Amino acid sequence: MNTKEKNQIRQVIIEKIDEVKKNVATFQKLSKPVSPDNALGRITRMEAISSKSINEASLEKSKQRLDRLQKSLKMIDDPDFGYCISCEEPIPYKRLVIMPETPFCVSCAQKINPG
Repeated sequence: MNTKEKNQIRQVIIEKIDEVKKNVATFQKLSKPVSPDNALGRITRMEAISSKSINEASLEKSKQRLDRLQKSLKMIDDPDFGYCISCEEPIPYKRLVIMPETPFCVSCAQKINPG
């Protein structure tokens, strides 16, 4: 990977970090406890609790992705950045633009998570 491509990926990572941070903040607001309220009926309260659970799961996934993106940003100048940790082949540039935090090429990722 040449310097221009690394700089482009660095910029993508920075943009994705900002985007995920916004998602984390939103999901944190949506994951607040559902307080008992006389105005909520039983069904509405159950829906609110269900939505809270979905938002909590999304919050956790967003935090994990943020952590992986931040690690990728720190590792971008490492000579091993952009190489699959499984087969040690270069990860295609287009894949890194889409998922800069990925440690796997498409082939190895499919072997690990088929489907």
